[in-house]
Amino acid sequence: MKGNLIIISAPSGTGKTTILKKLFAEVKGVTFSVSHTTRAPRAGEQDGVDYYFVDQQTFRRMRAENAFLEWAEVHGNYYGTSKKEVDRHLRQGLDVFLDIDVQGARQVREAAGRECFSIFIVPPSWEEQESRLTGRGTDSAATIRLRLQNARTEMQDADRYDYLIVNDTVEKAVDALRAIIIAERCRTRRDRDGRPIDILRNSDCGLRI
Repeated sequence: MKGNLIIISAPSGTGKTTILKKLFAEVKGVTFSVSHTTRAPRAGEQDGVDYYFVDQQTFRRMRAENAFLEWAEVHGNYYGTSKKEVDRHLRQGLDVFLDIDVQGARQVREAAGRECFSIFIVPPSWEEQESRLTGRGTDSAATIRLRLQNARTEMQDADRYDYLIVNDTVEKAVDALRAIIIAERCRTRRDRDGRPIDILRNSDCGLRI
């Protein structure tokens, strides 16, 4: 039985990475899809673990072969989600998270249709969003303004997503995300850990589910 394909998006500074790290430590049967990119590896990054690092010729060939669920060009480098990579995990019964922006989410929804569901994470308020971005201490005031402007643009796509989670605290956000995953697993006749519910398939009671 195949796993679920899950799109997850959020404006910068919303805390998505923290939420996902905690979720992955607590929930069985979930994984990330490793994307392809043409940018050079950064210190400590490993091919096949952080990204599949390819040259632009290879990426363009894959794109021409319709090998990507979604792709984008960012600052002169290409990034893409491989259909083959995603399908490999799904066939293992794993729920696959695609951590992508709203543009990529549109592409995946168009390609996958009802065979995926999507989650959008938002901050509790714009004031809190600005506070979180400022609190990082790593960005200039101009960069923060740009990120807030981009966040407002991305928020316009929130209604396109199946689920909305407000990250007022990490614990509550993780609880909500876990509940969504379990509910979707139940809908596809799997238990809370993602395993098929064999009693339905092996029963002699005449059920056909």
